[in-house]
Amino acid sequence: MKYEIILSPQGRAQFHDLSAYDRAKVRGAIDEHLQQHPTAESRSRIKRLRDVRKPQYRLRVDNLRVFYDVEADTVIVHGIVEKAHAAEWLAQEGEPT
Repeated sequence: MKYEIILSPQGRAQFHDLSAYDRAKVRGAIDEHLQQHPTAESRSRIKRLRDVRKPQYRLRVDNLRVFYDVEADTVIVHGIVEKAHAAEWLAQEGEPT
């Protein structure tokens, strides 16, 4: 099953703020991992977040982190941030359980 990918307004703005090289890496990772198996956790790539209701998952793309939710057959990307700022972003934008 192929999932529909939707970027939230904040996710879209963060995507467009990336360099062309980073946009290509993120786009490739989204196509490869999120369109087919967005909930398939792995040790290094996809992680289900704990103590946070939203976003549910994190995708690692080199030094970038893609935070997203999965609802039925849709993946909603909430944020794309550098690793150094990921904890801060999650504390501000995430909804605790």
